[in-house]
Amino acid sequence: MADNNTIARPYATAIFELANDAGELTAWSESLTIAGQLLADRSLVEYLGSPQFDDGQRLEFLTGLFTKAGATTLAGKDHKGTNFLKLLIEYRRIRVMPEIATHFELKKAAVENTVDATVTSASKLTDKQVAEIAASLKKRLGREVKIETKLDENLIGGAVIRAGDVVIDGSLRARLEGLANALIK
Repeated sequence: MADNNTIARPYATAIFELANDAGELTAWSESLTIAGQLLADRSLVEYLGSPQFDDGQRLEFLTGLFTKAGATTLAGKDHKGTNFLKLLIEYRRIRVMPEIATHFELKKAAVENTVDATVTSASKLTDKQVAEIAASLKKRLGREVKIETKLDENLIGGAVIRAGDVVIDGSLRARLEGLANALIK
Protein backbone atom coordinates (compact mmCIF):
# COMPACT_ATOMS: atom_id res chain seq x y z
CA MET A 1 0.00 0.00 0.00
CA ALA A 2 1.31 3.45 -0.91
CA ASP A 3 2.33 5.91 1.77
CA ASN A 4 -0.20 8.71 2.42
CA ASN A 5 2.40 11.34 1.50
CA THR A 6 3.00 9.68 -1.85
CA ILE A 7 -0.72 9.67 -2.55
CA ALA A 8 -1.27 13.23 -1.29
CA ARG A 9 1.57 14.96 -3.15
CA PRO A 10 -0.01 15.05 -6.65
CA TYR A 11 -3.36 16.20 -5.26
CA ALA A 12 -1.64 18.97 -3.29
CA THR A 13 0.34 20.01 -6.36
CA ALA A 14 -2.76 20.15 -8.54
CA ILE A 15 -4.84 22.13 -6.07
CA PHE A 16 -1.89 24.43 -5.34
CA GLU A 17 -1.47 25.26 -9.02
CA LEU A 18 -5.20 25.90 -9.34
CA ALA A 19 -5.25 28.14 -6.26
CA ASN A 20 -2.06 29.97 -7.22
CA ASP A 21 -3.31 30.69 -10.76
CA ALA A 22 -6.58 32.03 -9.33
CA GLY A 23 -4.82 34.11 -6.65
CA GLU A 24 -6.62 32.16 -3.93
CA LEU A 25 -3.72 30.71 -1.95
CA THR A 26 -4.87 32.10 1.39
CA ALA A 27 -8.48 30.92 1.04
CA TRP A 28 -7.39 27.43 -0.03
CA SER A 29 -4.77 27.31 2.70
CA GLU A 30 -7.33 28.10 5.38
CA SER A 31 -9.86 25.59 4.03
CA LEU A 32 -7.34 22.78 3.58
CA THR A 33 -5.94 23.36 7.06
CA ILE A 34 -9.42 23.08 8.59
CA ALA A 35 -10.29 20.04 6.47
CA GLY A 36 -6.96 18.41 7.33
CA GLN A 37 -7.54 18.92 11.03
CA LEU A 38 -11.06 17.49 10.85
CA LEU A 39 -10.06 14.50 8.74
CA ALA A 40 -7.08 13.71 10.94
CA ASP A 41 -9.74 12.12 13.17
CA ARG A 42 -9.60 8.51 11.98
CA SER A 43 -13.05 7.73 13.41
CA LEU A 44 -14.52 10.35 11.05
CA VAL A 45 -12.69 8.79 8.10
CA GLU A 46 -13.94 5.34 9.10
CA TYR A 47 -17.49 6.71 9.40
CA LEU A 48 -17.26 8.18 5.90
CA GLY A 49 -15.97 4.86 4.58
CA SER A 50 -19.07 3.04 5.76
CA PRO A 51 -20.81 1.15 2.93
CA GLN A 52 -24.17 2.56 4.05
CA PHE A 53 -23.27 5.87 2.35
CA ASP A 54 -22.93 6.57 -1.34
CA ASP A 55 -20.53 9.16 -2.72
CA GLY A 56 -23.27 11.81 -2.96
CA GLN A 57 -24.08 11.42 0.73
CA ARG A 58 -20.39 11.60 1.62
CA LEU A 59 -20.04 14.81 -0.40
CA GLU A 60 -23.13 16.32 1.22
CA PHE A 61 -21.89 15.39 4.70
CA LEU A 62 -18.42 16.85 4.09
CA THR A 63 -19.64 20.10 2.53
CA GLY A 64 -21.99 20.56 5.49
CA LEU A 65 -19.19 19.83 7.94
CA PHE A 66 -16.79 22.19 6.16
CA THR A 67 -19.44 24.93 6.02
CA LYS A 68 -19.88 24.77 9.79
CA ALA A 69 -16.12 24.70 10.34
CA GLY A 70 -15.45 27.67 8.05
CA ALA A 71 -13.63 25.84 5.26
CA THR A 72 -15.39 27.97 2.66
CA THR A 73 -13.43 26.85 -0.40
CA LEU A 74 -14.44 23.23 0.25
CA ALA A 75 -17.94 24.02 1.53
CA GLY A 76 -19.76 23.59 -1.77
CA LYS A 77 -19.89 27.28 -2.71
CA ASP A 78 -16.97 26.95 -5.10
CA HIS A 79 -17.26 24.42 -7.93
CA LYS A 80 -13.48 23.87 -7.83
CA GLY A 81 -13.69 22.85 -4.17
CA THR A 82 -16.67 20.62 -4.80
CA ASN A 83 -14.98 18.95 -7.75
CA PHE A 84 -11.84 18.42 -5.67
CA LEU A 85 -13.87 16.73 -2.92
CA LYS A 86 -15.75 14.60 -5.47
CA LEU A 87 -12.44 13.41 -6.87
CA LEU A 88 -11.07 12.52 -3.42
CA ILE A 89 -14.28 10.71 -2.52
CA GLU A 90 -14.52 8.84 -5.82
CA TYR A 91 -10.96 7.51 -5.57
CA ARG A 92 -11.22 6.86 -1.81
CA ARG A 93 -8.52 9.42 -1.01
CA ILE A 94 -10.33 11.56 1.58
CA ARG A 95 -8.15 10.00 4.28
CA VAL A 96 -5.06 11.79 2.93
CA MET A 97 -6.54 15.29 3.41
CA PRO A 98 -4.17 16.05 6.35
CA GLU A 99 -1.17 15.23 4.16
CA ILE A 100 -2.61 17.23 1.24
CA ALA A 101 -2.93 20.23 3.57
CA THR A 102 0.68 19.80 4.74
CA HIS A 103 2.08 19.58 1.20
CA PHE A 104 -0.01 22.56 0.13
CA GLU A 105 1.40 24.63 2.99
CA LEU A 106 4.95 23.69 2.06
CA LYS A 107 4.37 24.80 -1.53
CA LYS A 108 2.72 28.01 -0.35
CA ALA A 109 5.64 28.79 1.96
CA ALA A 110 8.13 28.22 -0.87
CA VAL A 111 6.26 30.62 -3.17
CA GLU A 112 5.88 33.22 -0.43
CA ASN A 113 9.50 32.68 0.67
CA THR A 114 8.47 32.04 4.26
CA VAL A 115 9.28 29.41 6.83
CA ASP A 116 7.43 28.42 9.98
CA ALA A 117 9.62 28.17 13.05
CA THR A 118 8.86 26.73 16.46
CA VAL A 119 10.83 27.98 19.43
CA THR A 120 10.55 25.72 22.46
CA SER A 121 11.89 27.30 25.63
CA ALA A 122 12.00 26.64 29.36
CA SER A 123 10.27 29.94 30.17
CA LYS A 124 8.03 32.39 28.35
CA LEU A 125 9.88 34.51 25.81
CA THR A 126 9.39 38.27 25.65
CA ASP A 127 8.24 39.93 22.45
CA LYS A 128 11.72 41.40 22.09
CA GLN A 129 13.35 37.95 22.32
CA VAL A 130 10.94 36.54 19.73
CA ALA A 131 11.67 39.47 17.40
CA GLU A 132 15.44 38.95 17.81
CA ILE A 133 15.13 35.25 17.07
CA ALA A 134 12.98 36.00 14.01
CA ALA A 135 15.52 38.54 12.73
CA SER A 136 18.41 36.11 13.23
CA LEU A 137 16.57 33.28 11.48
CA LYS A 138 15.57 35.57 8.62
CA LYS A 139 19.21 36.52 8.14
CA ARG A 140 20.40 32.90 8.36
CA LEU A 141 17.68 31.34 6.19
CA GLY A 142 17.04 34.21 3.78
CA ARG A 143 13.28 33.92 4.27
CA GLU A 144 10.50 35.60 6.18
CA VAL A 145 9.95 33.72 9.43
CA LYS A 146 6.69 33.01 11.23
CA ILE A 147 7.41 32.04 14.82
CA GLU A 148 5.33 29.91 17.14
CA THR A 149 6.49 29.63 20.74
CA LYS A 150 6.04 26.66 23.06
CA LEU A 151 6.99 26.03 26.65
CA ASP A 152 8.73 22.86 27.81
CA GLU A 153 9.31 22.80 31.54
CA ASN A 154 11.65 19.82 31.08
CA LEU A 155 14.22 22.14 29.52
CA ILE A 156 16.49 23.51 32.22
CA GLY A 157 17.19 26.66 30.24
CA GLY A 158 17.81 27.92 26.73
CA ALA A 159 15.70 27.02 23.70
CA VAL A 160 15.30 24.61 20.81
CA ILE A 161 14.48 26.18 17.45
CA ARG A 162 12.98 24.22 14.56
CA ALA A 163 12.60 26.00 11.22
CA GLY A 164 11.90 23.69 8.31
CA ASP A 165 14.77 21.19 8.20
CA VAL A 166 16.96 23.30 10.49
CA VAL A 167 17.16 22.44 14.19
CA ILE A 168 19.16 24.64 16.54
CA ASP A 169 19.46 23.14 20.00
CA GLY A 170 20.58 25.89 22.34
CA SER A 171 19.11 24.24 25.39
CA LEU A 172 21.09 23.90 28.58
CA ARG A 173 20.32 20.18 28.55
CA ALA A 174 22.07 19.79 25.15
CA ARG A 175 25.06 21.76 26.41
CA LEU A 176 25.31 19.59 29.53
CA GLU A 177 25.12 16.43 27.42
CA GLY A 178 27.90 17.81 25.20
CA LEU A 179 30.01 18.57 28.27
CA ALA A 180 29.39 15.06 29.66
CA ASN A 181 30.45 13.52 26.34
CA ALA A 182 33.59 15.65 26.27
CA LEU A 183 34.50 14.59 29.82
CA ILE A 184 34.03 10.90 29.00
CA LYS A 185 36.48 11.07 26.09
